[in-house]
Amino acid sequence: MTSLHRPPTSDPIPHPALDVPVEEASPERPGLDTLVFGVTAAIAVAFLAWGFISTASLADASSTALTWVMEDMGWLFVTTASAFVVFVIWLAASRFGNIPLGRDDEDPEFRTVSWVAMMFSAGMGIGLMFYGVSEPISHFVTPPPGTGEEGDPAAVQNAMATTLFHWTLHPWAIYAVVGLAIAYGVYRKGRLQLISAAFEPLIGEHAKGGWGKVIDMLAIFATLFGSAASLGLGALQISSGLEIVGGVGDVGNGVLVGIIAVLTVAFILSAVTGVAKGIQYLSNINMVLAVALAVFLFVVGPTVFMLNLVPTSIGSYVDDLPMMAARTGAEGQETSDWLQTWTVFYWAWWISWTPFVGMFIARISRGRTIRQFVTGVLLVPSLVSLVWFCIFGGAAINLQQTGRDIAGAGDGAVESQLFTTLEAYPWATLTSVLVMVLVGIFFVSGADAASIVMGTLSERGTQHPSRPTVIFWGVATGAVAAVMLLVGGDDALTGLQNITIVAALPFVLVMIGLAVALVKDLRTDPLMVRRKYAEEAVVQAVVTGVTAHGDDFVIAVDHDPENSADWSVTSSSDRGAGESPS
Repeated sequence: MTSLHRPPTSDPIPHPALDVPVEEASPERPGLDTLVFGVTAAIAVAFLAWGFISTASLADASSTALTWVMEDMGWLFVTTASAFVVFVIWLAASRFGNIPLGRDDEDPEFRTVSWVAMMFSAGMGIGLMFYGVSEPISHFVTPPPGTGEEGDPAAVQNAMATTLFHWTLHPWAIYAVVGLAIAYGVYRKGRLQLISAAFEPLIGEHAKGGWGKVIDMLAIFATLFGSAASLGLGALQISSGLEIVGGVGDVGNGVLVGIIAVLTVAFILSAVTGVAKGIQYLSNINMVLAVALAVFLFVVGPTVFMLNLVPTSIGSYVDDLPMMAARTGAEGQETSDWLQTWTVFYWAWWISWTPFVGMFIARISRGRTIRQFVTGVLLVPSLVSLVWFCIFGGAAINLQQTGRDIAGAGDGAVESQLFTTLEAYPWATLTSVLVMVLVGIFFVSGADAASIVMGTLSERGTQHPSRPTVIFWGVATGAVAAVMLLVGGDDALTGLQNITIVAALPFVLVMIGLAVALVKDLRTDPLMVRRKYAEEAVVQAVVTGVTAHGDDFVIAVDHDPENSADWSVTSSSDRGAGESPS
């Protein structure tokens, strides 16, 4: 006979098989972590000073660093991105999939419909606005290496497959790793909302010491540069809209910096005046406007072509996935250059966004099981991206096929291609202005959210960082975006891409550690411990039953006044005679 029972109340250490409620964690010493904030702020200010004082030398340094990263570490981005996809799918399909991100009996905090809606909003942003037209049309006109020459009959399929490769399973699997680690640690273990806290199973108390502070610093840097890259893309698109819609002529980097400054001031005003609910309201309106823009283009554009593109894109993506995932610089300089512009830049960008997006999806996923979490996080945003690119990319490709040069718009500037596409349809001025409004609100709300995450990391994991800290990181994000654009010179987009790739490299190693720590955590989860107890108990009971009674036995569970639960083995003939199990 064996038993598993709750230990006496005098025992301060609960049994590892028991689901013990945990209190919401709060920092032991509330307030600013002077070391984490001081070091990251000093380095950020030094970077800004370098960029504004000697832009050329920073450009040379970033170019040299990028060359080293691409030649020696490009494989790491390519390999880990696909490994994270396999990892989260394995987690969902394995015995760990039933583990809840909360207590055993805890219901999901949000209804499924609300949860899906919030996941949808997380999948929308400046990136989809900037690349919705430019990526499919770029791959259509200039096919990726190894997929055929320009004008190839399969160019449409290859373009859409490559676009979905960059925007569906891979980025959201990267986000899911961080989201799972944070949600499990906070809601199941009662830890702080810090990236370092998720490393406790791997490095123990060091997660609260020097190593933990280094990890949180790397998370801040990743968020800072990743968010700045998004803001820079937004500034590029707004400036292009001003050129086309406003007729202001060619704008230089000075105008780009001015746009960033205006939007940064808007963010600061929202933070200082405490209109967080107003920003949330604007964000919800933004999502509705984005959907309205997509529906409008779907109706007035080549609707049937877009509908045909959906199954074609899915089939091509599934068919080409192994080839796209295995593409590295070993295939030659042309492929290496292409990866730098597209795949490796994307993987670096997504990785640098993980602290922000990971914390967001963790906060809205309390009570979900790991299987539900992974299924929702991978599928919902992927479907949003599929529909978005089939509408916007489909409209642009159709125009290109019928003789309108979308790819060459604005001397080939990718930020002009969406506006050129909209010019081919009714209400072009209105829709173009709508695009600039959308990007502007995405800028402000994105800076707000990213700054709060950096503030949380700077203030020992508090969910409500102080206003000065949030404002500092918001200003820093806008300033870093300006420097990254200036570093690119005439090709501002290159500056964004180069620095993002270099800045994201250290956080790749952090994410690998997160995955290892998460698995180690899950193996000792109460659900897993109970499962082990149950398997051992059943095996022992069967052996005992067969030994004592042959085939004629049952396993019964009965109350024991000395223990909370007990099981025993008795023969079925005894039970048939009315004897109670012992």
